[in-house]
Amino acid sequence: MFKVLGSVWALLLGMTLIMIGNGMQATLMGVRGGIEGFGTLQLSVITSAYFLGFLVGSRVTPEMIRRVGHVRVFAALGSFISAGLIAFPVLTDPYSWTVIRILLGFCLSGVYVTAESWLNNAATNTTRGKILSAYMIAQTTGIIAAQGLMNLGEAAGYFLFVVPSILVSLSFAPILLSATPTPAFETDKPMTLRRLYESSPLASVGMLILGGIFAAQFGMASVYGAEAGLSVGQISGFVASIFTGAMVFQVPVGWLSDRLDRRLLILGVSAVGAVSTGVGAFLGVDFETLLVLGFVMGGMASPLYSLFIAYTNDFLQIEDMAAASGGLVFVYGMGAIVGPVATGQLMNVVGPHGFWLFLAGLFTLIAVYAAWRMTRRPSVPVDETGAYLGVSPTGSPVALAAAQEWYVDTAEETAEDEAREV
Repeated sequence: MFKVLGSVWALLLGMTLIMIGNGMQATLMGVRGGIEGFGTLQLSVITSAYFLGFLVGSRVTPEMIRRVGHVRVFAALGSFISAGLIAFPVLTDPYSWTVIRILLGFCLSGVYVTAESWLNNAATNTTRGKILSAYMIAQTTGIIAAQGLMNLGEAAGYFLFVVPSILVSLSFAPILLSATPTPAFETDKPMTLRRLYESSPLASVGMLILGGIFAAQFGMASVYGAEAGLSVGQISGFVASIFTGAMVFQVPVGWLSDRLDRRLLILGVSAVGAVSTGVGAFLGVDFETLLVLGFVMGGMASPLYSLFIAYTNDFLQIEDMAAASGGLVFVYGMGAIVGPVATGQLMNVVGPHGFWLFLAGLFTLIAVYAAWRMTRRPSVPVDETGAYLGVSPTGSPVALAAAQEWYVDTAEETAEDEAREV
């Protein structure tokens, strides 16, 4: 494992710094927006703007790379990110912030696509799974570390916007100095949404709903904290607990995924998520309880992403797995765009606890739909399912496509082993 990490440590370090910067600006939006007098609905639109830009960027960047190369795209988009982060405290109106967030989402998506292309190029069939797992840990660790840096300055000033700009700028050094230009990451033609749904209705619908859950967690948790009267330190602690849970629960959920009917596990995980968010929606909770609820909520949401990918692959031929990633990313992105706006609308009507109410409703929808799907289709025998690989929802389509390559490699190796035994 250390040998594998030694070959990509600079890329992982650079991506960790980028995620620290991204994590800081995501939390800052809710805190500083409240100081500037932005309404909950305005902040939800600003949050959704990021995911709109992210989805567009994930589709446009591969063509940009093919035209001018990895290095130029990476450097250009990185410059825009640094400039955008510094522009927030200068252009303090909702319209400017919405435009900046679209720009940041687009550029960060492009940076992820470029860096993940290098990362995937450095992987082999035997190391790809380990590298992707290390990448997921680096991403999540960066977001958690970002919450600690939130306590170094005042949200009303400039310092907390300058820090992520500096970190993002510094991140380019280890990445560009260690990575060599590679051919553009070639993605397969995406599977049509109709075919994806026919292959796995549960994963298709679940990914759409999960996009709304994750976007609400990532973008609206700080808005909720500000509306609920939490201090900056408490808000950052709450956000950190969400992503700590996301990292911790990947291992036990992954272990169970390879031993249980995945539909039953999806039902159980989403039900636990519904209960934890339901407590926040209907009971008054103190800060310590919020940390526990955030930990459980994040720990249920993030593994669902990997579960839906693995479950989809259980019903696909090996040659179709890579193409399925495009459809999964698209439905997830659509849910992520709608999620924050819907959350903000509900919070605007019922108050801060609308944040929990919205998440509880979405978790419940997944659980109910999973239970219904269990009556419509026989389960895949556990010994015939593919392996589980933890993938972070914060990655670009390239990371998911790389994960699909790992699934294909694993499936082919398993088939060869079975053929030899016969």
